[in-house]
Order: sequence, then structure tokens, then C-alpha cells
Amino acid sequence: MIGCVMGTGNVWRFPRIIAVTSSDTGSLTFLIAWACFLLTWSIPLIVTEYSIGRFTRSSPTIAFQRFMGDKFIWIGCWVSAVAFFIGAYFSVVVGWCLYYVYVACAWQELPATEPESRLIFENFTHTYWPLLNHTICLAICGLAIFKGAKGIEIANGLLVPMQAIIILIVFFWSLSRDYADIGIKFMFTPDWSTLLNPKLYVEAACQNGFDTAAGMGLLSAYAAYFSRNTGAVLYGVFLPSINNLVSIICGLTIFSTVFSTLIQTSPTLTIPQIVAIIKETGPGSTGLTFTWIPVLMSKLGLMGRILCGLFFICLSSGGLSSMISFLELTVRVIQDFGVRRRWAIIAALLLSFLVGVPSALSIDILSNQDFVWGFALILSGLCFCILVISYNPFKFRKVIVNDFGINDWNLPYFFVFIIGGLVPLEALGLIIWWAYTNIASTKWYELAAESLASTFLEWSILLVAVLAFNFVTYLLKCPIVKPSTKVGFDPHNLSEVPPAETYKLVREIPLSSQNALVIGDDLSTYTNKCFTPLDNLGLEKCK
Repeated sequence: MIGCVMGTGNVWRFPRIIAVTSSDTGSLTFLIAWACFLLTWSIPLIVTEYSIGRFTRSSPTIAFQRFMGDKFIWIGCWVSAVAFFIGAYFSVVVGWCLYYVYVACAWQELPATEPESRLIFENFTHTYWPLLNHTICLAICGLAIFKGAKGIEIANGLLVPMQAIIILIVFFWSLSRDYADIGIKFMFTPDWSTLLNPKLYVEAACQNGFDTAAGMGLLSAYAAYFSRNTGAVLYGVFLPSINNLVSIICGLTIFSTVFSTLIQTSPTLTIPQIVAIIKETGPGSTGLTFTWIPVLMSKLGLMGRILCGLFFICLSSGGLSSMISFLELTVRVIQDFGVRRRWAIIAALLLSFLVGVPSALSIDILSNQDFVWGFALILSGLCFCILVISYNPFKFRKVIVNDFGINDWNLPYFFVFIIGGLVPLEALGLIIWWAYTNIASTKWYELAAESLASTFLEWSILLVAVLAFNFVTYLLKCPIVKPSTKVGFDPHNLSEVPPAETYKLVREIPLSSQNALVIGDDLSTYTNKCFTPLDNLGLEKCK
């Protein structure tokens, strides 16, 4: 769970989104919107995803089929495809992290100034090295999925906490630098006029989705391995809250470093000029973290080089862990359509490589992919709301969340009004407001990296593809789901769900001298798969 709390989204994406949404006077209005979306967007969606995955024990594609029927598999396909496209360019960013491990360990000396550091980043991104690193990233993840991710999980158990310690050390060090307070003050200074800018709200919602994985479908796939004793509501509240706290720390670290360094090296710079430099660090500030972390570490001498290397090693580890999650979701979706796991892994790796190649070769394309599919997370979040509404929000709260969960927090009634009313209104309002503003104030019809036309074009291509797939399979009555993949429970046939009373506090029962089963735990974790959750007690012996 630690890997879900802290990763590349916190360290790389969050500071740059603050930068691109800032005015010349401050960033507080974005932080306010971002915090509000945590409460009214991320947490409700994450609780929903965890609950769906825990109940159906399947990928988002099959979960939507079970809740809404065969005609609506395309909605689950949309959610899974958006996560796939994000994973394809995310692999490129993880490749950047791997390259900066080399910079920290083998470079003659760390860059001491912003122009020097930016030159390293630009020289790297304008070569074929990002493509090689993209390939290496996928190869590592593919090996983990083929051979089992136990080794990487053990490494993450050591490296991610180490990353947390390093981030805290760098955070407190950055606060102690001269003029760091100016960067902090900038972050927490409001410019109320930006509240009228729809891009601020769109970016706040998208960043919440990217940081916490709300609406991606990753969490519902993870929750397929939950037992009934795993707290969907508990995790759904705590993990995104801790995640956003880590993001704030990373943002403060970057901004205090940037302002401190620029003011000391160029005392004549004004705050608007410093903000302009931040925004110009790569398209959409994509190189912000990679530019400024080495500059900060260079001030610490040999210890700085060691910390810089450890920082990017840990960031790479967290990125690889997240990348494995993206790939595993794609593999699981392909498997759900009857493809053997070995071939599903090969297909997922090949597709991720091919789709990620343009982003590896052009940072402008990567910026476009981040813009288009990051914004698509709003639509994916809306899809989960549609699922809950179609099922009945009151029934979903009672049956899927509260009655099914054991030793979990009880979900209050106001959740029904948030997931059934507020979240859909937020999604529709953001999309309509953002589209209207772009049409009114920009040349929206131009196919630019971050334009309305390019966004709608890419969305339309995906939408036509998933609708066509669903139409053909439904028309031909193809057996979309193979019987061997039908695990979990049917939300429309609740008689098969064992009552909570059958799951006693004493959870281990002996089955033979060779093994024991923990009632309610994921059966797929046991090497002896003699039992599947099919009968009214949740257990049935295979013949």
C-alpha cells in the first residue's frame, strides 16, 4: 500500500501542475480546488472502486458487465483503455528516472544552476535515449509479471520508505535555505481571479485522479484480491489523504528550492520572471523536478550526490511499481476475454511499447498524451458514477459496501448524494465549462498538443473502437467472458453471497495436513487451489 501512497505522480507531476496553473502572484487557489476535489472526487470514487473490485473480484471491464449487462461492456473498456494510454507514456517518465540515476551516479558533477540542469534534460529528451529507457522500463516490468513481482515488492518495501525519508530530509533542507520562504509564500498566496479559470478546476480534478488513481480502474483491479475483511472504506479515505500530504511536501520542496536558487544566482529577477522560468522548464513544465532536484543536491557536496542517486533510485522503484500496476490491469483485461496469461502479458507489453514510442521520441507528444488522457480521467470517474446510479446508490451503499464488508467503516448516507449527484455534476460541469471556454477564447479547432480538437479527436477514436467492439460481440452473441474467469459475486444475484456471520473471528480452519484456508482471503494466493468461492458458504471443493 505504501507504493500507492507515494510515487512519480507526487514528485514529478504535482509540482509541475502547480506551476502551470499558477498566476504571477500565487498558487493557493489551485491548492484549495485540489483539496476540495480530494473530498468530493477522489475519496468517493476510490471507495466505489474498492467496493466494486472487492465484490466482483474482476477487472473493470467485467465489473461493468456484471453490474450493467453485456450492452455496457464498452464503458469498462473505456476505463481500462484510458489507464492503458496513461501507462504507455508513464513508462517514458519512469525511463527518465532511470536516466537520472545514471546522472547522479556517473556524471562528473551535478548541475549547479538551472540553465545547466535544463540543458542536461533537453539534451537527453532530444535523443533516442528515452526510447531505450522506455524499453528497459517495460522489460523490467514484464520480467516481474512473468516471474512474479515478489522481488520488486520486497525492494519497494525498502526503497519507498527510504524515499520518504529522503524526501523529508530534502524537504527540511530546502526550507532552511535563504529565500526559501518566498517560494513557500508564493505557493500559499491566493489570486482569486483564477477561480474563474476552468482549467484550474480541470487540472485539480485530473491531478487528484493521477495522484490517487481515482477513476483509473487500477484500484478496482487491485481490490479483486481483497478479502471481505479488507476495509474498502478505510483504505479509500486514508490512502488518498496521505497521498495528498506527500504531494504538498513535494510541492513545497520544489518551490522553495526554485525560488531560493534563482534569487541567489540572479538577484534582479522578479517573482513573475521566476514563475515564467518555472513554466518554461520543458513543455508544460514536464522537466521541473528533473531540473531542480539535481540543482538542490549539488549544494550538499558528496552527500548531495549520494542523496540524489538514492532519490532517483527510489523514484524509479516507485515508478516501476506503478507501471507494473498499469500492465497488470491490461493483462487482466485481456485475460478476461479468454486469452492465456502468457500471451496476454506479451500483448500488453507490445502494445504499451508501441503506444509509448511517440512519447519517448517527442516530449510535445508526451505532453499531449498527459493532457488528453489525464483529462479523460474525469470521464472515467463519471463512468463509475453511472454504474452506481444504474444499480441504485442506496442499494450499492447497503449491499455492496456495508453488508458485504466485514470490520470496515460503515459508509454514511451522504455518500449516496455525493457519488450519485455531486460527482456527476462536477464531471459534467467541468467538461462543459472547459469546452465552452476553449471554443470562446482559443482556436479550438487546431490540432495542437493541448487543444480541444486534439482531445476530442483522440477520445472519439477510442470511443468508436470500444463501441464497435461491444456492438460486434453483442450482435454475434460472442461469449465474452470464459467460465474459468467467473469468480466473485453477481450483484444481481445476492442469494449466492454468504452472510457475514459465516466469517467468524477465528479465521483459520484446517483442511488437510498440507494446507489451511483463511476464510474470506483471496483464494488465488494459495498454491493448492482446491477451493473456489461458489456455494452459499463461499467455499466449494473442486473435483
